[in-house]
Amino acid sequence: MRTEHGHRADREQKYIVSSENDATGAAAANELGDPSVWDVVVVGAGPAGASAAYAAAVAGRRVLLLEKAELPRYKTCGGGIIGPSRDSLPPGFELPLRDKIHAVTFSLNGRLARTRRSKRMLFGLINRPDFDAGLVEQAQKAGAVLRTGETVSRVEQHGPAVPDRRTVAVVLSGGETVLAHAVVGADGSAGRIGAHVGVKLDQVDLGLEAEIPVPETVAEDWAGRVLIDWGPMPGSYGWVFPKGRTLTVGVISARGEGAATKRYLEDFIARLGLAGFEPTISSGHLTRCRSDDSPLSRGRVLVCGDAAGLLEPWTREGISFALRSGRLAGEWAVRIAEAHDGVDARRQALNYAFAIKAGLGVEMAVGRRMLAVFERRPVLLHAAITGFRPAWKAFADITRGSTSLAGLVRTHSLARRALDALDKRA
Repeated sequence: MRTEHGHRADREQKYIVSSENDATGAAAANELGDPSVWDVVVVGAGPAGASAAYAAAVAGRRVLLLEKAELPRYKTCGGGIIGPSRDSLPPGFELPLRDKIHAVTFSLNGRLARTRRSKRMLFGLINRPDFDAGLVEQAQKAGAVLRTGETVSRVEQHGPAVPDRRTVAVVLSGGETVLAHAVVGADGSAGRIGAHVGVKLDQVDLGLEAEIPVPETVAEDWAGRVLIDWGPMPGSYGWVFPKGRTLTVGVISARGEGAATKRYLEDFIARLGLAGFEPTISSGHLTRCRSDDSPLSRGRVLVCGDAAGLLEPWTREGISFALRSGRLAGEWAVRIAEAHDGVDARRQALNYAFAIKAGLGVEMAVGRRMLAVFERRPVLLHAAITGFRPAWKAFADITRGSTSLAGLVRTHSLARRALDALDKRA
């Protein structure tokens, strides 16, 4: 993977060529002026950050992508790529799929297991190190410059480090100050940029996961099929995602149930007959959902993905939210970078927030309602999805991306009435 020094000549050449071939880009470049100031700095090179960097670089802007780790690196994540994720990838991006899923086994804390199958692929499975590295490479090919091993200590929009009101100072832990006309925070839910913006979170969950190598005979039993187990604590569930000779096995539940969540994972693994296999990785991670009134920007700084608390509250699916919000953040960061004053920058930031709330925000609202129902009536949900064909079809359509939870409720009166009824019963 090429870093800043290896990319410098290529970046400058690409930028010159891009500007010569794009009158708008040339005018914007001249207006932005100082070559020591980046047009857009993106903090965090996960799916959200890589998507933001790609979107801004494709627009012909000078983009710096900062990542505190060395790539590739492991992330606690099931690695499911549903339709909305696939549809949000850069053109020509080849998914490093480890398996294609055509069947789902549902169980209720180990009981009442039933498998539903589909002739068409439901979703794909990836390993995050390969997936994230591929997205970063796409951003680099578009012209973004990558610097790894760089931790951001703070962001300043006023003070001696900031030369003017059109510039943001990103201060690194080593003391270096990087200047930009716009900053995108994609450094996770506990990152510095979310704290700077003032992101507020109202749902925090603990996910535990193990990567378990298994013999070929065991791997063959799981090929093309995942397991989803509705768990013993309210709102909890477990999963088995096959990836060749390795099974990703995990559970998630509300934070504050750490001991019970760990016990659930141990019991889950034992029940599956996998306790005799040694995991190569055992990890944990907190997922955090934003509150409805949480800000998405501050001045010339935007947040996206986990840094903004954007994920589906019921399933805690975050990759598609990261990819979609990252692309929007990159596009609007370009507009903010071009803004001549604070009023225009604020207008563009509000437009970004509106775009997020009108799309992902609506999906999150329906997801919260589904989580409330699931927390109180998991048996009813299990019975519906395993025994009621329209419910299974809705699940399949959502995973393929032909609809969403919000779209389903909005366009199908039966789904809307059913959710309303379940809300009242819950």
